[in-house]
Amino acid sequence: MIQFPLLDFVMNEEETIDGLFKEFSGSSAGAATLAIKEGQAVFAKAYGLANLAEKIPCSTSTNFRLASVTKQFTAMAIMILAERCKLSLDDKIAKFFLEFPDYGSEIRIRHLLTHTSGLLAYEEIMPPHTTIPLSDRDVLWILMQQDHLEFSPGKQFHYSNTGYSFLALIVEAASGQKFATFLEENIFQPLGMTNSIAYEPGISLVPNRAFGYAKRQEGFEFSDQNLTSAVLGDGGIYSSLADLYQWDQALYMEKLVCRKTLQQAFTMHAARSDFDGSGYGFGWYIGRHRGTERIWHYGSTCGFSTKIERFPQKQLTVIILTNRRDGEISDVPQKIADLYW
Repeated sequence: MIQFPLLDFVMNEEETIDGLFKEFSGSSAGAATLAIKEGQAVFAKAYGLANLAEKIPCSTSTNFRLASVTKQFTAMAIMILAERCKLSLDDKIAKFFLEFPDYGSEIRIRHLLTHTSGLLAYEEIMPPHTTIPLSDRDVLWILMQQDHLEFSPGKQFHYSNTGYSFLALIVEAASGQKFATFLEENIFQPLGMTNSIAYEPGISLVPNRAFGYAKRQEGFEFSDQNLTSAVLGDGGIYSSLADLYQWDQALYMEKLVCRKTLQQAFTMHAARSDFDGSGYGFGWYIGRHRGTERIWHYGSTCGFSTKIERFPQKQLTVIILTNRRDGEISDVPQKIADLYW
């Protein structure tokens, strides 16, 4: 287990946070949470079990599937390649997918990053009776069988897993490396994220991993993988609190890209009509909390729910990783952040 250099905190703060994770404790599928203030871990604790069958407890080093929290890493990979002049954010996808139908001729990389491409949701149009998990390249094939967009590129915001799957393939085309390898060599290794991985079933192994579960009336049901679990660009990374601490701190510095490039990720490029005053950058939602900037993302897939919330002006971050989809954590990061405001 990784031991964080915890600052002293008042006991009632720990009791308050413990109360927020009561449903994840004991013999339940678990959770792990980390609060970072001014570069220091002010709270780090794990609850419940990572593996119910073997009764292995969660720890701050347990690897959870990040689900859509993956998207910020996919966006970073694109920004790294843009800085290296391997691509431009204004490149059209036809540059990388030469045989893509004409209906996508005006889609640019920045549209994929900001969920404004208009591409159909692959989850809703996958072939019926699909039994083998899809890959990113399968997603491309599915979209190449279509003949229309949901809307013209850049005209609307519609959250799109398809777009981030395409981005993973663009990383491969521009770099000449597999997406998982590019992340490992250009993000995880440089930041010391030694246990993080874009999981490829049958190819890679996830060390010290949590398995996913869903709560049923009779108890917890194993729910670890589904037909979209092998799609990497939109949700395929596994990571831990210990590694995500390194990631969070790197976002204050120029370890991966220059500050000007990084700021694009934290700038609202697309507004959300259903989130008052909020919008989307590159792999991050952008909004406000208590009058200060709030940058966040959530993830939800079979067996896992995750959330990271950053308040850069306060140098405050809260991360929650769980290995159950049904656990309600949507407002928990803000409740924890308020304790250290």
